[in-house]
Amino acid sequence: MTDTRKIIIDGREIEVDGAMTLIQAAEVAGIEIPRFCYHERLSIAGNCRMCLVEVVGGPPKPAASCAMQVRDLRPGPEGQPPEVRTNSPMVKKAREGVMEFLLINHPLDCPICDQGGECDLQDQAMAYGVDFSRYREPKRAVEDLDLGPLVDTCMTRCISCTRCVRFTTEVAGITVMGQTGRGEDAEITTYLGATLDSNLQGNIIDLCPVGALTNKPYAFSARPWELRKTETIDVMDALGSNIRADVRGRQVMRILPREHAGVNEEWISDKARFAWDGLKRQRLDRPYLRRAGKLVPVGWPEALAAAAKALKGAQKAAGLVGDLVPVEAAFSLKELIEGLGGSVECRVDGAKLPAGNRSAYVGTAGIEDIDSARMILLIGTNPRLEAPVLNARIRKAWLNGAEIRLIGTAADLTYDCSHLGDDRAALVQALKGRPGKVPQPSVVIVGQGALRGADGAAVLGHAMQLAEAYGAKFLVLHTAAGRVGALDVGATCTGGLEAALEGADVIWNLGADETDLPEGPFVIYQGSHGDRGAHRADLILPAAAWTEEDGLFVNTEGRPQLALRAAFPPGEAKENWAIIRAVSGETGAVLPHDSLAALRHRLLEAVPHLAEIDCLAENEWQPLPAGRLGKGRFAAAIDDYWLANPIARASRVLAECSALSLARAGSNLAAE
Repeated sequence: MTDTRKIIIDGREIEVDGAMTLIQAAEVAGIEIPRFCYHERLSIAGNCRMCLVEVVGGPPKPAASCAMQVRDLRPGPEGQPPEVRTNSPMVKKAREGVMEFLLINHPLDCPICDQGGECDLQDQAMAYGVDFSRYREPKRAVEDLDLGPLVDTCMTRCISCTRCVRFTTEVAGITVMGQTGRGEDAEITTYLGATLDSNLQGNIIDLCPVGALTNKPYAFSARPWELRKTETIDVMDALGSNIRADVRGRQVMRILPREHAGVNEEWISDKARFAWDGLKRQRLDRPYLRRAGKLVPVGWPEALAAAAKALKGAQKAAGLVGDLVPVEAAFSLKELIEGLGGSVECRVDGAKLPAGNRSAYVGTAGIEDIDSARMILLIGTNPRLEAPVLNARIRKAWLNGAEIRLIGTAADLTYDCSHLGDDRAALVQALKGRPGKVPQPSVVIVGQGALRGADGAAVLGHAMQLAEAYGAKFLVLHTAAGRVGALDVGATCTGGLEAALEGADVIWNLGADETDLPEGPFVIYQGSHGDRGAHRADLILPAAAWTEEDGLFVNTEGRPQLALRAAFPPGEAKENWAIIRAVSGETGAVLPHDSLAALRHRLLEAVPHLAEIDCLAENEWQPLPAGRLGKGRFAAAIDDYWLANPIARASRVLAECSALSLARAGSNLAAE
């Protein structure tokens, strides 16, 4: 039962859970209490003392509201609810004193600090501090840390709130950062000067309330008030993290997380945060046509005519839907190619995902179900690489007592897990064992590495049967942001990729850069970057990247989300759906829409659940039969986390991270 208590805060009586802290109760009452060290998703440190409040009838000194629970307060002498004051003279004087201490050694870096304009210390010094200083002694200085290519440091600005230490230890699961020394000698540092080895390290930039930790690639590039902010969706993995793209002119300058409790909480992966520089490199900004073995630039009329001529003269046309394609473009390509008698396929990595059975290619679990799970079974997946933010959620469940089991390649997932084996035999054994009692609630998560073999359908069937035997919810962890949406609109071919390509003399490659195409067919490549797909192309149609057009994406749990245009595509590049519509006009098989709104109207008529933006549809459970399995270990779904798509491969920052990761993997400690 919930232990509810009444409490009076600044004369306002409210009823809250007794386990709440005073700072949380004040938020319920709509009262803001300043803080530096407190964060609702981290453990309580209670070391900045900025959140001091006065407890009426308590000790004659202010109390830290982040470290005192409502149930710890005593009622008044007449039995009235306990009273707390957040703006009394005692509190005002205490906050001024705390702020004065914090500023004793803080440098006057505001004009050149990247945190300027977004600095909690600036804001709270103005709101709660005094307009003079009594300190005349020299300020201390601290050596800066080398945390790697992503996070820049200026540790003289550090106020020792320890948010970065608690995040890296509790959420990211790496024990590298800590605090040494006492008093004036106290400082945040890393163990033996190590750099951060995590795919979530960029989040400490957001957590730092001062300018001690800043975005190294973004350093000295722009000020916050110069940027145009657009709320959109990340496509670097299939989690669909909510992000904000900050743009100056036509260029994305940085990417920040948005809070969404059901998807990414308030974290994003480092690839999502730092891939923005890949949006301006190796871009396709005009059409190209291969002549005499060489790609030469042409105008749009000539490019559209060449595409139409190839399609009209084709015996069989095939369409491939890549990993970063929005639902509207996949739907348009499917209509065009199938209207010409061809086949479309989105499972370009060979994953054996059944079309039409949403419980088999999405599952029945939501991401939030991981929080309350008591047992989580991972099959053929390394979520630390495939979805780092989801992995942090699994770690949180583990810290809360959940049991983690793994069938697949053993790896450091940042939490302890029972390794049941790394091959198909372990999966068979788990199904045969049929344990009588499994901790409930439980979740079974199957990754793409388990589904790409010839027996992928059988592996999926075994996983679904195992979820049924456990009484668990089921989740398919995808690695491609556009895959679930393309499956929802039916961009699949019976027999998979091989069947779609068999006998095709024209291939329309819509951003599929992770697969090799056969020699011979005429290849139309539509994409944003000069990557693998463009090298094989006979005709290149330059398209917008995901930040340059409005698009619908469906994440790995089946949640439709809208990505909004933050900037415009470079040069002559066009929106994906508009290119396909233009080609259809040249072929004579005109698609019946002239605008994105009309296209979406037809899309939602065909797939109604896509209209429920940010909602999870309930998928009818249709388990597949546990077919005959092959032999061998489950393969990894991602070879290099940092360079897993064309935008990432165009990024200098992520290339440096990849090189550092490879060097770290190849080096051994002296003790080894």
